[in-house]
Amino acid sequence: MKKISLFIAILALFVSGASMAGDVAAGKAKAAQCAACHGASGMSPMDMYPNLAGQKEQYLVKQMNDFRSGARKDPTMQAMVAALTDADVANLSAFYASIK
Repeated sequence: MKKISLFIAILALFVSGASMAGDVAAGKAKAAQCAACHGASGMSPMDMYPNLAGQKEQYLVKQMNDFRSGARKDPTMQAMVAALTDADVANLSAFYASIK
């Protein structure tokens, strides 16, 4: 029984930590560098760039981290995200996910 309780406690910590959102206001401030391609409101003015507004937060985190690690290849995006911290990624993701 103790093992089950410990497992549930660890799982609860993991789930609560995974659902913690970034800072939307900080993400909005950081998003100025993204606006040229993805639009000031996350709606791209050009068809060749994706809209980011309303995307799921975890999806955006994964994509940015994949560009950062090289798992996803695009020279422009790799250059744009290379200097981002984990907090920057979380904040940008929270900002774009918050746009309806």
